[in-house]
Order: sequence, then structure tokens, then C-alpha cells
Amino acid sequence: MSDQLDPHEIERLRSLKPKDRMQIPRQQMPEQAPDARRANFREVPYGLPVMAAILEANRCLACKKPACVEGCPVGIDIPGFVALIAQGDFEGAVRKVKETNMLPAICGRVCPQEAQCEALCVVGKKGDPVAIGRLERFVADWEREHGLVEPPPIGAPTGKSVGVVGSGPAGLTAAIDLRRLGHNVTIYEALHAPGGVLMYGIPEFRLPKSIVNAEVEVVQRMGVQIEYNYVIGQIETVDELLERHDAVFLGTGAGLPWFMNLPGENLNGVYSANEYLTRCNLMRAYEFPCCDTPIAVSERVAVIGGGNVAMDVARTAARLGAKEVYLIYRRSEAEMPARIEEIHHAKEEGIIFKLLHNPVRYIGDESGRVCQVECIRMELGEPDASGRRRPVPVEGSQFTIDVDTVVVAIGNGPNPLVPKTTAGLEVDARHGTVKTNLETMRTSKRSVFAGGDIAVGAATVILAMGHGRKAARSIDHFLRTGVWDVEKIE
Repeated sequence: MSDQLDPHEIERLRSLKPKDRMQIPRQQMPEQAPDARRANFREVPYGLPVMAAILEANRCLACKKPACVEGCPVGIDIPGFVALIAQGDFEGAVRKVKETNMLPAICGRVCPQEAQCEALCVVGKKGDPVAIGRLERFVADWEREHGLVEPPPIGAPTGKSVGVVGSGPAGLTAAIDLRRLGHNVTIYEALHAPGGVLMYGIPEFRLPKSIVNAEVEVVQRMGVQIEYNYVIGQIETVDELLERHDAVFLGTGAGLPWFMNLPGENLNGVYSANEYLTRCNLMRAYEFPCCDTPIAVSERVAVIGGGNVAMDVARTAARLGAKEVYLIYRRSEAEMPARIEEIHHAKEEGIIFKLLHNPVRYIGDESGRVCQVECIRMELGEPDASGRRRPVPVEGSQFTIDVDTVVVAIGNGPNPLVPKTTAGLEVDARHGTVKTNLETMRTSKRSVFAGGDIAVGAATVILAMGHGRKAARSIDHFLRTGVWDVEKIE
């Protein structure tokens, strides 16, 4: 497919009738071959070529009532930006996206469009939906590669100041919108680099860190200050932040790993997914010794879990040289919460799926290092509260797998540091999340707002961004009116 504009082809495509557009197949992104990419950390998909993007955009039927927009947590004008791509106006398309989403290069890569905007696409009712995520990535990459990235205009100064705790997707989005509204913003980041889970949690081959840095640079060009290595709850409390800020937004994410409390979890070689991925992504252990952080060389790795994080860990382990990587999941593939694309890529890269299996203990050698994982086979029973069929152990079906590394990737909860050091901030006792009005992102403590994983538990990047947008509107209303007890901000 050509990487150059073809005006005649654009004109022909624009003249097609809806029934003819429905016959255009969904355009695939070229990508690295599995054998090649298993040996490197470079991004797997290359992105759509120019004319492939235009062809894909012409699959859109420009619905009068676009359901796809309802599926987008930040409300992007999807038909609007897709129509501009179809016309070859890429600059106009990216400007349209950025009316509501200032991080499109990130969202186009990691958001679960198949469960959100694309799930509601009318074209998808009779075939494959329009590849909205790939088109979003395309225009964002085009803008950056052509040197056309510009920060949005800043609103008239209000003299008000907001402290944002955390520079992940929720914090970055809130900071951008607050600057657009004219408020001064300072982000307090606990780590030495910006991006939160975008930087420490998502591997280079899925989200290059240069992309995250480029998006953060725009935020800084807007005048947002970022303080690094600044752990709120230790260096300062939220109450101390409120002494110099008019409001505070908590976007600290879900950095507290969960374990299963199995025998042997304290053996050497048993990691949380957070530690494993942080070492590889943020600390760039895969470049050792060029980077200072080492990581143990593994031959046989067991990854526990079936979500995107588990896929990220498994695919990372393969790239770090493991000969065998087992992904152990207690349900079947149909119940896996991971994206279909991530499952597909993992299979292509040789990850061994041990479905309907669950670990029951980890066995160590004489030196105290894990050497085996004992599993039990499972079968699916009646649906549980999640709507998925409940896994039930098969009595007497235990067996062992030889491993030298185990990574537990069954989920995360909010770090309790900020709630524990903030008087008057109510927390859900069971989940550890900060109690938050999800319409206004207001917490129980006056002048303090929250969003993203700290408010709802581990979720998606785009949901966190949607919370950041809501919070910015709500904070703006509070700072301009002084009214705290409102139930919804239009």
C-alpha cells in the first residue's frame, strides 16, 4: 500500500456509496515477524501506510447518530476525525482528535477500542468495525513525524493553583485541561520519570517510551511544572499541598501488587508484575549493562494471570531470553480479560498457554529459589459476580512445572500511602480505593478530587483519562464558584 497521497484514488473513494464502502476490508497494519520481534524490544506494529489509512477511513458510514462516540470515555468526535482522514486532511484530523484527547499516540496504541468505540461501530454489525484506534494512532504519528505538534491554547489566567499527584494518564489529562482553563498546575511524580503506568507498566514493544516523552513534552510546553522523586505522603502530605494549592487532584494509580497468598510466594525468583515490568520498562533492564538495572536471566518462566499485564510480562520474558514461558490462567481463553490483539501476539511469539489451570504452591530448591510451580486443573462452573463462569478445581489433578522464575500478574490495588496520610479522606475498606463521586470526581475531603485507578481500581488508560477530564471541569467549577456540594458538572 502506498505511503504517498493519491488524489485520484481519494476522489474515487469519496464517491463510493455506503454499500460499496461496506465491501472494503479492514486494513491491517504491517508488523514485525514473530521470530524477529521475539529477539528485540522494538514496537511490533509499524502503523498504517498513508493510503491504507485513507482506505480504512472510507469504511466509515458517517452515521447520523454515531454510537462509537458513546463508547469513547473522552468523547472524541470519531466520525469527524475519520472523515478528515478520508479526505487526506491529516492535520485537520489530528486537531479534531485533540479537541478532547491530547494523548492520541498513546491511546491509539494501548486503549481497548474493540471493547469501547469499535464495539459500537455500525459497520461492525455486518463485518469488521472501522479500525478507529489504528486511525487515531496514524494521525498522531503523522503529526509528530511532520513536526506539527503544538500545545493547545492556554486560558486567561485565573490566579488559581492546582496540585496534581501522579503523572499517569489521569494526572496528565487533568493537568492539560486545567491549563486550558487558565489555572496554574504542578504535577508531583513519585518516580524519576513521567508517565506513571505508561512508563513503568507498558513494555517498549507495545508503547515506545519516546512516544510517552513526546506527549509529556507538550504538557510541559503548556506551562505545567513537574516535580520528580516527590512522594506525596512522605515528602509532603495532601494537607500540606493544600496550603499552597487551591485544589488537589489525586491520580496515583494502582501500584500495589496483589498476590494469592500461596505457599512459596516468598521464594527468590517470585516477582510481582509491577516489579518485573518496572525493572524492564522504567529502569530499562533489558539494555543491561548499558543501563544499570540488572534482571535475573530466566530459562523457564511461569506468568500467573490472563489480562494485558500478564501478556506484557510473558512477552517481555520471551524477549529477555527465556526458552519457555508459560501463561497460567484459571479460566478458558473466552474469559480472558486481555485484548484479543495481545493474546494473538503472545501466541505468535511462542508463549505456552496453560488454560484452565491454577497455581496452588511454589516449590523451592536448597538455595531458596523457586524451581517448580504446582498447579491444579480447573473446570468452569456457573457464572460468578463478574458474569464469567466460575473456575472449579478438579480434585486430584495436581501436577508440577519446572520453572526458575514466577511472575504474579493477577491485578493491583491503589497504594495506601496517600489515603493513610490524609485526614478526612474516606476509603473503601474492601478495595482500598478512595471514595469518589464519579460524576464530579469529588472525594470526601473538601478541595480534593481523585480519578483513575485510585478511584476505581486497576482499569484502562482511556478510562483514567476520562476521569481526568471530568475532574478538570469539576475543579474549574469549584475554583470559580467556591461551591463544593454539587452532584454533576455539565
